[in-house]
Amino acid sequence: MIYNLKSVKDAQVSNRSVLLRVDLDVPIENSVVKDDSRLLAWQPTLLYLLQSGARVIIVGHLGRPEGKDEKLTLLPVVKWLSQNLKIQNANFNTIKIGEFGGWELSDKISILENIRFYPEEEANNPQFAQKLSSLAQIFVNDAFATAHRAHASTEGVTHFLPAFAGLRVLEEVKVLSEILENPKRPLCVIIGGAKIETKLPLVKKMHAFADFVLVGGTLCGDEETILNVANEETTHQSILLLAETLENKKDITLKSVENFIQVAKEAKTIVWNGPLGQIEEEEYQKGTAILAESLVGIPAFTVVGGGDTVGFLRNKNLIDKFSFVSTGGGAMLEFLSGEKLPGLVVLETK
Repeated sequence: MIYNLKSVKDAQVSNRSVLLRVDLDVPIENSVVKDDSRLLAWQPTLLYLLQSGARVIIVGHLGRPEGKDEKLTLLPVVKWLSQNLKIQNANFNTIKIGEFGGWELSDKISILENIRFYPEEEANNPQFAQKLSSLAQIFVNDAFATAHRAHASTEGVTHFLPAFAGLRVLEEVKVLSEILENPKRPLCVIIGGAKIETKLPLVKKMHAFADFVLVGGTLCGDEETILNVANEETTHQSILLLAETLENKKDITLKSVENFIQVAKEAKTIVWNGPLGQIEEEEYQKGTAILAESLVGIPAFTVVGGGDTVGFLRNKNLIDKFSFVSTGGGAMLEFLSGEKLPGLVVLETK
């Protein structure tokens, strides 16, 4: 599905309060943000709003707290933001913002505490969404990673406020739409990871659309399902390769890595989502590392997404060598699979 979204630049935000939904779900260790890439992704939208004279109330989540869990407080993110924006004398004492807890960093910026501390958020409770919307006059969504979720802070509030897409969401949609509409071919899609139920729709979609589909990771353990896809009759069929794995199934074989690389070298566009091994164990990172190091040397437009894959590439200092890094994992998968993303549908021009 291709979207025609209302841009934040079309909103009249001067002297108005804007509820800005962003991605705050970042790794934190010892109360310090360890990877700020997701936070940096929406900074252009925040700065645009501030420069345009808006007062901004930031809302987002961290982890899966399943109720109020102080270990998942957003205070470390609040401190990162105050440092990044060079806010002097920021207030780190929790205050009430409407009916919500949060922090006021300046007269122009407030941040709500982890919105998933409230069970009504994921339930998309209309009354909760209305309370949230009462904080502002305009809603801007710049959290592509949650666009596939119909939650109160992504979908619910749009029933009560004029809603617009942030700059990062617009960029994500533009890049991923071009891959679906008119990619430079050959198009090679590499799909790894563990969850067959989330990856299978993309395998099916790309088998009927891409030129090459390379499947690795724990997905290879469900060989019968993948091979059934390969045998499906479609008007356009990719060459679908299923990786061989080590005997313990924890990594791709070096032979299969080499086969993947040889195929990828033929491509003009490469899309990658999901590691090829159980990369949380160092001894099973080899296949993913070899593939990554080879992909960055191929003169193609390269797109990568998925939290595990992106985190791995960043640790290997390779992430900046990819043409585009999506902030979405599940959202990227569903977008490329042709699914309607509820957080984007409500931002479309009517």
